[in-house]
Amino acid sequence: MKFFIDTANIEEIREAAAWGIVDGVTTNPSLVAKSGRTLEENLREILDIVDGPISAEVIGTETGEMVSEGRRLAKIHPNVVVKIPMISAGVAATKILADEGINVNVTLIFQPAQGLLAAKVGAAYLSPFVGRLDDVGEDGMAIVQSLIEILDNYDYRAEVLVASVRTPAHVITAAEMGADVATCPIAVLRQLFRHPLTDRGLESFLADHAKAEKAREDTKLRSV
Repeated sequence: MKFFIDTANIEEIREAAAWGIVDGVTTNPSLVAKSGRTLEENLREILDIVDGPISAEVIGTETGEMVSEGRRLAKIHPNVVVKIPMISAGVAATKILADEGINVNVTLIFQPAQGLLAAKVGAAYLSPFVGRLDDVGEDGMAIVQSLIEILDNYDYRAEVLVASVRTPAHVITAAEMGADVATCPIAVLRQLFRHPLTDRGLESFLADHAKAEKAREDTKLRSV
């Protein structure tokens, strides 16, 4: 499974990229606004750090607007993936852009039918928002399973990109299901490394090493 980091914060991206696990980046207008930079400035700096798909979202809600924005964003760099919302105008825009060879990430997917439509028009990525579904009492991971099963039945090029990831459990369940990508905030990526028994074991190993070193030093001193 590929790991994307879900942020527009350059320092977070640098940190995660240094671990060697980051395959791409997803951003959205809210994340870019927090960065304090324009979208293009932000994208260019991210592209210097991560050599992989970088999702940048359009602002328009009409097909023509989204197509124009998508073309402009795609010209910035071949790794830019145009992120388009799952609305009827967005599906139409996805069809146009995909037919032009532009990769599209269809976002804000909350039911399998939406993912099916996006896949049908050539989306490169389908982004189900599992955490937000959990927030309203639904099983967010169920849509991931449904989308994987649907895509297995056809020759659509789309990959399932699990978004709105809140916990390591979301990541592991997505991997068990066979999702292609999980995009995670830095906090979740950090949690994937951690387990209290790992910390405890490392402390024990280091303490034992220190004791052994001290014993060797004491033996040397006594032999002098």
